[in-house]
Amino acid sequence: MQSSKIRLGIIFGGKSAEHEISIRSAANVVRAVDPAKYDLVFFGIDRRGGWQRASVEMLQSSEVPVGNGGKEYPAVTLAEVLPELGSCDAIFPVLHGPCGEDGTVQGLLRLIDVPFVGADVLGSAVGMDKCVMKRLLTEAGIPIGRYSSFRNKNEALEAYAQVTARLGSTLYVKPSAQGSSIGVSRAQSQEEYKAAVIDAFQYDDVILVEEAIAGREIECAVLGDLEVITSVCGEIIPRDGFYSYENKYIDENGAAFEKPARISREVSDRMRKMAMDTFLALDCSGLARVDFFLKQDGSILVNEINTLPGFTSISMYPQLFELSGVRTNELLDRLVSIARARHSRKQAHKIDRRAGVS
Repeated sequence: MQSSKIRLGIIFGGKSAEHEISIRSAANVVRAVDPAKYDLVFFGIDRRGGWQRASVEMLQSSEVPVGNGGKEYPAVTLAEVLPELGSCDAIFPVLHGPCGEDGTVQGLLRLIDVPFVGADVLGSAVGMDKCVMKRLLTEAGIPIGRYSSFRNKNEALEAYAQVTARLGSTLYVKPSAQGSSIGVSRAQSQEEYKAAVIDAFQYDDVILVEEAIAGREIECAVLGDLEVITSVCGEIIPRDGFYSYENKYIDENGAAFEKPARISREVSDRMRKMAMDTFLALDCSGLARVDFFLKQDGSILVNEINTLPGFTSISMYPQLFELSGVRTNELLDRLVSIARARHSRKQAHKIDRRAGVS
């Protein structure tokens, strides 16, 4: 008798600097999954990009072990893994950062024609690339902070006077396509600026230099596809005014959180509407977290979107929906349902199969 359970593939790990966070997120997903509804299949990606036929036990580790050809962790190729990926009813790529949430894995899953949770290829790519994201948000009329972008390191290093004249004396320098504050530095002098530029170019070919925005850091979670809902808003209060990678994941006292944020209903409504508009403008689907600055004058700026936000037990995305009345197990059910419905809809699109038509 064929099982009525959904065969759900969980991909975790990855080549990005957020490898360990991916594993924590995947472990929390597994804890929330209803075993009566799902059969889970695990796929690990080690820090070199190698794939593993993984197990739930790997989620107790801080990293996916490198396949060495031995019995415990046999070396496998992606070609060997593809049939198993393709046998799933849906895939949840619980991956953060480059080579995970930037459209690369999403493109692979599209090629093997399997439903997957989260934004499609385009939404994933533009959500990861902050420079492209900002251009699209500007085109959509969604307010953002001022910034400059650079593709040439020497040009960026020599632009300190011009940048500070335009953006102010306190700057934030970051790689265009990274997440979780990887490679992000605050610069308040020319020496700090040069060091920040050199550091940011270690992570990407394009960097952003952004103005320092005096405002509260508010986040809103988004869920949906053709129909979209938003969560209540939450506030992050960094201990030193800078929400760094260490403050997010290492220093348990690095930031305080207000859930929900102490803001008026009017501000909350505007922010939730803007989160929805951002989600749709960037062609997102499934889930996303939109990060804002709320300025003292009441104006709101979008900082960025995260198309595969952290799903750990302390991550804002699942917590904000818990506060909104959607428990994590129900949230996962909805995400899988959205993924499968989107896949079915795309399969129904017409394809011109006439011979010789390119």
